[in-house]
Amino acid sequence: MNAVDPATSTYTLDIQGLRISLPGTARPVLDGIDLHVGAGETVALVGESGSGKTLTSRSALNLLPPGATVEGAVRVGGQDVLTMNADQLRALRTNTVAMIFQDPRAALNPLRRIGDFLIESVTLTRSMSRPDATARATELLQAVGLDASALHKYPGQVSGGMLQRVMIAAALMGDPALLLADEPTTALDVTTQAEVIALLTELRERFGTGLLFVTHDLDLAAAISDRVYVMYAGRIAESGPAQVLFAQPRHPYTAALLASTPRLEAPAGRLAAIDGQPPDLRQESHGCPFAARCPLAMEICERQAPEPLHAPDLPDHRAACHHTDRLEGSPVDV
Repeated sequence: MNAVDPATSTYTLDIQGLRISLPGTARPVLDGIDLHVGAGETVALVGESGSGKTLTSRSALNLLPPGATVEGAVRVGGQDVLTMNADQLRALRTNTVAMIFQDPRAALNPLRRIGDFLIESVTLTRSMSRPDATARATELLQAVGLDASALHKYPGQVSGGMLQRVMIAAALMGDPALLLADEPTTALDVTTQAEVIALLTELRERFGTGLLFVTHDLDLAAAISDRVYVMYAGRIAESGPAQVLFAQPRHPYTAALLASTPRLEAPAGRLAAIDGQPPDLRQESHGCPFAARCPLAMEICERQAPEPLHAPDLPDHRAACHHTDRLEGSPVDV
């Protein structure tokens, strides 16, 4: 996989300084997110539950919680999504950006057939004839391991895993320029997961689609992505080319995540775990959000939040840590 050169490429998705605060929280839910996805590039967004991965991806569609206070910019194809009016957002969501949501049952109308869900979006917004749309839907259903009979079924007549495949097919119906995948393979078996990943890869290569892939699976992220962003407590802890980041982590959180990943070749015994809990959104945080759980934490970590800086020995690699130079690149060295 070839990473996109930021100096020469136009980003399909470009998030700069995104800060989102919600009523009742003492600190931002997202705090200064910088992230970009180039045309034809797969970018993985990884981290614990509650770190802000889903909210970051949903910002590309301006699908934000009620009462949210937003700063920064979220540009898709060079246009800031956060300043779009209703008509512009509708066009964006139907023609440019598609999202595979985490919960397929929440996205489908239980009173409408699956075929209607797949076909109506393209017949209404892209002037595609119904026969052509039906053929396209059948092709995509077969690509994700289903057959044409699914078109005539209601959501309640199929399993959760099958519905997730339907959602993936729906996201691909319009050949989007940017695809947001929020843990799209979680409910699928390993074989189907591989087929889905192959399908997403083919779409990226065929149409130059940018893919933001949200996942908990570090091995999957390493296998499919060009670059990786590691999130913790609403901030980007580390980012860089996938192969380099996983081989030579420069943030203690990334290293701890890798150390806690089950391995067949690992010695017998309990898996490594990250002690403690992520910081509470109801409490202010002035220093590094990972300080309370970090084995390298010192006084400066408690009082000063580190800025994401380039690792001196790793090009295109940034880590928000005061002790980047103390990490040797192995998950067990923290």
